[in-house]
Amino acid sequence: MPTNAETVALALDRITAGYVFPERALEMERAIRKRLAAGEYDALNGPSLCETVTAHLREVCPDQHLGLRWRDEPAPVVLEDADQGQAAFLARMRAANHGVRGFEHLDGNIGYLDIRRIADAGEGARVIGAAMELAAGTRALILDLRECLGGSPEGCTMWCSYFFPDDQTHLKDIYDRLTDTTRQYWTVAHLPAPRYLDRPVYVLTSARTFSGGEDLAYTLQAHQRALVVGETTRGGAHPTGTYRLDEHISIRVPSARGISVATGTNWEGVGVVPDIDVPSRQALKVARQDALTRITQLPDGDVPSPASHRTPQVT
Repeated sequence: MPTNAETVALALDRITAGYVFPERALEMERAIRKRLAAGEYDALNGPSLCETVTAHLREVCPDQHLGLRWRDEPAPVVLEDADQGQAAFLARMRAANHGVRGFEHLDGNIGYLDIRRIADAGEGARVIGAAMELAAGTRALILDLRECLGGSPEGCTMWCSYFFPDDQTHLKDIYDRLTDTTRQYWTVAHLPAPRYLDRPVYVLTSARTFSGGEDLAYTLQAHQRALVVGETTRGGAHPTGTYRLDEHISIRVPSARGISVATGTNWEGVGVVPDIDVPSRQALKVARQDALTRITQLPDGDVPSPASHRTPQVT
């Protein structure tokens, strides 16, 4: 087993090689090496080491995706390639029904979707399509992301595509430091279920909503396609890689950043700020009432988007 100092040094190597902002990586390295030299980590057990180093890293760079993690069950330290990481992600998504917890048809012909993870756009497409098929005949739709803790950028694009008329909407870009490339994300041309157009869409958020869940909320809000109801989210916008340091400890290093086409920025560090700010436990009630008010005041089939009156959030 490596010493604490060796483990922390390996973590710093990963951060300096891959963290999305190189200058911040150097700041973190200087701060942590100063603590290493003072022997601050020598006497810590594994879980305490992970917790303490993570806290110290975030004092310098408050990135909620960045940090060390302890695992009680030992795992072999092997070089993991992208395919292995993707396989593990897909296995988790399958076990979670590709993130779709359930659908409910509420009074007033309002659809309600409980989404806990953002699935892969490939394997998850059929489940996402099945959910949107159930919602196809409703007059308003509520996406509950209050317990959504992350997922796939491609899956987020798949979800978003249902709320735009074609493949001509440029949603965001993601810059990756490791490859020094920028990838564009546009709405998808072909979907396995009908698009959900010209009807109100609401997104419920909480202080727990994170990462991929924030991506979906932010993107729909920024493009004026949904109203966000609930609490400001956690504020983690950077796609991340995970690397094993020893049999029990791994590190998550954000190596990319998203850039919204609508706002020119993202929600990192500030979260997605709701249009209607209410405690998360009240968010469904408030969104449902707003939807009922809109759809009952207009003739059947004449329901404008609730976001038509607002401007994109810029942070």
